[in-house]
Amino acid sequence: MITLQPFTAEDTSQLISKIKDERMLLQFAGPVYRFPLTEEQLETDLSDEKRTLFKITDQTGNTIGHAQIYLKEKTFLLGRILIWDENNRGKGYGKKVMQQLLKYGFSHFDKETAELNVYDWNTGAIECYRKVGFAFDPDVKSEAKIDQETWVSLNMKIQRNTFELQES
Repeated sequence: MITLQPFTAEDTSQLISKIKDERMLLQFAGPVYRFPLTEEQLETDLSDEKRTLFKITDQTGNTIGHAQIYLKEKTFLLGRILIWDENNRGKGYGKKVMQQLLKYGFSHFDKETAELNVYDWNTGAIECYRKVGFAFDPDVKSEAKIDQETWVSLNMKIQRNTFELQES
């Protein structure tokens, strides 16, 4: 059983300890954070009234990851999602986390659409998001540069009614 708990200032050091390098930070958080991740960067998010931060816990109550919801004008954005132990990946946790985030977002915010951004090479995440019901929005793309590479970020969206049909 995966649950979302409020992320607090006391949780920052654990999250910071899981971000091993600049590439991992960019994959997890996009280009806004700077490596190394700091308490100050997370405190900025915690104090942003448009952001809701979560720690992801497993059935034993252990924290296994992090996620955020960012309230936009017409949608809410799921992001900064990370299951940090690679041994916990591929177990369906990602799908459960996405369902919990969508359930929270659609029940707390008056929005008909949720969205997220994912790098085009992250096929495992893309497959997870598709299973939950997300579809690509071909009109929204961005790029981030790291080392000598350009990472293409794709946007995916899901409508409230699509999510609710899957939940029933």
